[in-house]
Amino acid sequence: MFQTLYSYFWWERLWLPANLTWADLEDRDGRVYAKASDLYITLPLAFVFLVVRHLFETYVATPLAGLLNVKEKVRLKATPNAVLEKFYAATTKHPKQADVEMLSKKSGCTVRQVERWFRRRRNQDRPSLLKKFREASWRFTFYLIAFIAGMAVIVDKPWFYDLREVWKGYPIQSMLPSQYWYYMIELSFYWSLLFSIASDVKRKDFKEQIIHHVATIILISFSWFANYTRAGTLIMALHDSSDYLLESAKMFNYAGWRNTCNNIFIVFAAVFIITRLVILPFWIMHCTVVYPLDLYPAFFGYYFFNFMMVVLQLLHIFWAYLIIRMAQKFITGKVVEDERSDREETDNSEEEEEVAKNGPLSNGHPVLNNNHRKTD
Repeated sequence: MFQTLYSYFWWERLWLPANLTWADLEDRDGRVYAKASDLYITLPLAFVFLVVRHLFETYVATPLAGLLNVKEKVRLKATPNAVLEKFYAATTKHPKQADVEMLSKKSGCTVRQVERWFRRRRNQDRPSLLKKFREASWRFTFYLIAFIAGMAVIVDKPWFYDLREVWKGYPIQSMLPSQYWYYMIELSFYWSLLFSIASDVKRKDFKEQIIHHVATIILISFSWFANYTRAGTLIMALHDSSDYLLESAKMFNYAGWRNTCNNIFIVFAAVFIITRLVILPFWIMHCTVVYPLDLYPAFFGYYFFNFMMVVLQLLHIFWAYLIIRMAQKFITGKVVEDERSDREETDNSEEEEEVAKNGPLSNGHPVLNNNHRKTD
């Protein structure tokens, strides 16, 4: 049965155009082609990345955080309470008003004390500022190096300037050593991101991140199997072109360098929109959808590859929406913060709720003119 499934999986009509077989992609006459077995090395390399990341965060990112004066916010711990802790762990971290009143009776605390306890308990579970900085530092370092390496791999190639060259002679296109290592490193890194996603900082787009990592791994792997390496290197370099800017903006944000963070963020937003919403759909996807049909009829691999490209494009549109929301805050003079992050809660939340209901208060009375705004 296993052999049957194996045969169906590697059926040539799934991966290659008509009239081509795997025999056509065997190494000969000095030509070297991509092989599925090459990707086995990416799994152990992913664990190497995890080790290198740990060492980097410990011996590089942590001292750098100290130099940039990254300071933790003082978090008040929730008073131990078995009743509230059980509800927090087993039911929900965000109780409704009816739950709060019920817990108030069971625990012997007032409603305000229960609300305060849940705010402090949620804050205890939120990642520290240092953890966020270390994670951003690691990703910034990788994406910057990957982008420079990717440009070095493709900038002197004819298909970088003329996208029709991507398919010239396909699939009889010899693989270059630089393409091999670029693929292995990128795929290994995304495997490491998938392995560590449970322990990394969780954001509101957690599910979208998982979809992105899985789609990227499938897309990179498939493009390797089907010898779409020219298109694959262009796509990877295009994605890396903006990611390091976002991570550097996060680093400066955690360090409290607001102006620097905002300026980098604006550059990132422009690069992201140009590369992901203009170049990718109207140049790269046009190249992968239209040009191959001049050479061979559409086959399963053609549809599958472009379907995964559409999945990535939809994710880009979702993230572009978040970026535009942050850009609007910047333009209106508000502090730019990651829309995907949970906001730190403080014990002043009660006062802010009263302000929202009754307007600014001073000693219990409305204030007619108050130019000072309390921040978290």
